[in-house]
Amino acid sequence: MELPVVLSLVKKPNRFKEIQNEVTGISPKVLSNELKNLERNEFVKRNVYPTTPVTIIYEATEYNLTLKNVLHELDVWGEQHRERIRQSMRN
Repeated sequence: MELPVVLSLVKKPNRFKEIQNEVTGISPKVLSNELKNLERNEFVKRNVYPTTPVTIIYEATEYNLTLKNVLHELDVWGEQHRERIRQSMRN
């Protein structure tokens, strides 16, 4: 499930709830674990801003952005694959 989270953050930095809305079918607990794993592996940076309430923005690291072209191609392929499956279900 990490790939959709990575793809979301490569597009733009986001708050937790925005990521959850973009990545369909992921529970808050799973998303939290995914973000912690991605942060631990230096794919995601967690930025904490001292606002009231505290604002936390997740963003792709420079290291993660080295995969941007590869991730884009995977995303395109995934869309094509899903469309192929939809077409086969219609026939």
